[in-house]
Order: sequence, then structure tokens, then C-alpha cells
Amino acid sequence: MSYEPPTPPAELPTDVVDTLDDYSPERLRHVASYTEDLAEYRERAARLTEGEEEDKVEERSKDLPDGVPSKATITIKEINDNRYYYWQWREGDRIKSKYKDPVNPDE
Repeated sequence: MSYEPPTPPAELPTDVVDTLDDYSPERLRHVASYTEDLAEYRERAARLTEGEEEDKVEERSKDLPDGVPSKATITIKEINDNRYYYWQWREGDRIKSKYKDPVNPDE
């Protein structure tokens, strides 16, 4: 680690740099933790929004059970060393799942 102060990235606005310069090391660590969490949250939200657009299905699949929307996808979950198919879809901020079948090991 250098004994010189770090150079802020050019993309960081001057007012943000000036504000951070006045913070204690403890507060800077809190800011760093928060900004990392916020970046992950926004990236995840963008991925989910992008995924919702890609998952749009025009026709309802014939094997969809009642209560499972047409935008649902099939995922595999492993429970107690056994693998199962589940329908999964998003409702608001929550991901919903409904059991479909066990995974056939011969597939």
C-alpha cells in the first residue's frame, strides 16, 4: 500500500471527492460497503428487467399447470442430492416456484 493518497477516478464528480475527503476511515468503509451493495442491487435489477424482456412468450405452453404464468421458465433445484424441475417466475420483487417433475438421470 502506498503512503500517497489515492487518485480519484476521473468519472467521479468533484463534489463527491470533496465530500469523501472530509470523512473518517470508518465512515469511508461504511460508504464503500453501501455503494458496493447499491451497485449489486442495481445490476441485479437491470439483469432481471432484461431477463423479463427476453422471457416473454407469446403462447401459453400446453404443459403449464394452473397458477403458473406463461413467462415462467423451468429450472433445476437440487434437494438432498436429488434433482427436481421447477417452474419459476417473477412476481414483483419475489421469485415464485412450483414443482414440476423429478429430473430423469438418463437425460
